[in-house]
Amino acid sequence: MDGQGEGVRGRHVHIGEVAELTGLSHRTIRYYEEMGLVTPAARTDGGFRLYDDADIARLLLVRPMKPLGFSVEDMRALLEALDVLADPAGEPAREAQAREHVAAVYADAEQRLTDLRRTTARAEELTASLREAMATPPPPPG
Repeated sequence: MDGQGEGVRGRHVHIGEVAELTGLSHRTIRYYEEMGLVTPAARTDGGFRLYDDADIARLLLVRPMKPLGFSVEDMRALLEALDVLADPAGEPAREAQAREHVAAVYADAEQRLTDLRRTTARAEELTASLREAMATPPPPPG
């Protein structure tokens, strides 16, 4: 394979460009590949991984999940559910389960967002108090 074909801007790209596009490290991308979250679309004759738009979209989808506390298994289950929903020949029962799973992940993410907003508000209160304390001159001696 010569690295050309359907993909990012009409071609496959190496891991370095994927890292730039997604903000993920090479190591994380390779780890996610080992864990089954993404499979390179192709490889060069020399064995280098080549990724396409679908690979990058999967990585961009799971990228915010780790900092929110989702596990790799959570990521895998979400991607599998989304794959079921994207299959035009999917079984209705599997699609219903997949929709249910995606809705549960959505609700979980919303709750985590609410918790983060609460934590951020507390941090803002603390920094405002500290800023005020630093701006207040000490009482005169004596």
